[in-house]
Amino acid sequence: MKYQELTDRIICCFYNVYNGLGYGFLEKVYEKSLLIELAQCGVSAEPQAEIEVSYSGLLVGHYFADLVIENKVIVEIKAAKTILPQHEAQLLNYLKATDIEVDLLLNFGPRPEVKRKVLDNGLK
Repeated sequence: MKYQELTDRIICCFYNVYNGLGYGFLEKVYEKSLLIELAQCGVSAEPQAEIEVSYSGLLVGHYFADLVIENKVIVEIKAAKTILPQHEAQLLNYLKATDIEVDLLLNFGPRPEVKRKVLDNGLK
């Protein structure tokens, strides 16, 4: 799998934060905690990374990914009861709008959940 070692490290950091904080905080608390954990593991992350969306070659909007890890993996953080189809659709849209090919959805819900999406740039 593409960036397997990096995504494994991110997921390990996710579980460390989840085990430390548990369920019930706002997404921002988990984001900041995950940034600390990633830094302690030597993984660089950019919080609230701006992503431009274009249509027919024209800029039509901006949105912000929770984290971009080493310019290789987009991480979306949720604190929901469960992962929903619209959360997964959001992942694919992030991948379509960027040159990044791997996305992780980390849900700090009642039970921890991880979804990994890959979209090869050749298919965009």
